[in-house]
Amino acid sequence: MAARSAGRGWRPQVSEAPGPTSAGTLPVLPTLPVLPTLPVLPTLPVLPTLPTQPVLPVLPALRELLPGGGLARGAVVTVAEFGLLALALAAGASADGAWCGIAGVPEAGVLAAVGLGLDVERTLLVPDPGPAWAQVAASLLDGCELVLLRPPARAPAQVRQRLEATLRRGRGVLLVVGDWPGAQVRLRVLTRGWTGLGDGHGRLRACCAQVMADGRGEAAVPRTRWLWLPAEDGRVTAAEPADVPVPDPGFARHLQVVSG
Repeated sequence: MAARSAGRGWRPQVSEAPGPTSAGTLPVLPTLPVLPTLPVLPTLPVLPTLPTQPVLPVLPALRELLPGGGLARGAVVTVAEFGLLALALAAGASADGAWCGIAGVPEAGVLAAVGLGLDVERTLLVPDPGPAWAQVAASLLDGCELVLLRPPARAPAQVRQRLEATLRRGRGVLLVVGDWPGAQVRLRVLTRGWTGLGDGHGRLRACCAQVMADGRGEAAVPRTRWLWLPAEDGRVTAAEPADVPVPDPGFARHLQVVSG
């Protein structure tokens, strides 16, 4: 029961425990059980960071045309016109496992590219992207390491800047058919010579082309190579100078397309 003292408020009445304990001595707490020692987990090894190749690989015949022997990631590469050269550039990266997109090229000869190494299961085709071609190209760049694009018209500067920003963010390669101001590498065929035609008859068997590459930075110094585009077996290979056919000046004027 509580007792009240004058001037000091109140305090609870504490009964003293019996026994000879001295004032100020703390009671002895019970001993806590000892927890078992947890096993020491083994240290996991630190996995090495996989190196990112600075370039996408190309077919062996094209390596000497390109700085670093391949297509630099984050770069724009142009080919003056669509043909086997553009498909060969895409085929080398695809054969190495890269996802590729082809937009704005409805006549793309996919079967010919398959013979060069293009993996159709890793290739996205958009034959006619229409007026939204820039958005289609940006979407492809988000998911593909190489995008082969033929714009329907000259791309405005603002569109080019947006696509180049997407390109750098994804570290892919934009391969443009036609002109693209500021492209890091430009490729074009200077001349061609065909084999297989006799005196007004025969069948075209192979095409030997002189290809030149130039551009900015490391590609500022032009490089020229003779290539079979294609060789008689359908592949793209380097041509020996002695094998280069001499073009007939009247060949282009008299060549006619026939059926069969």
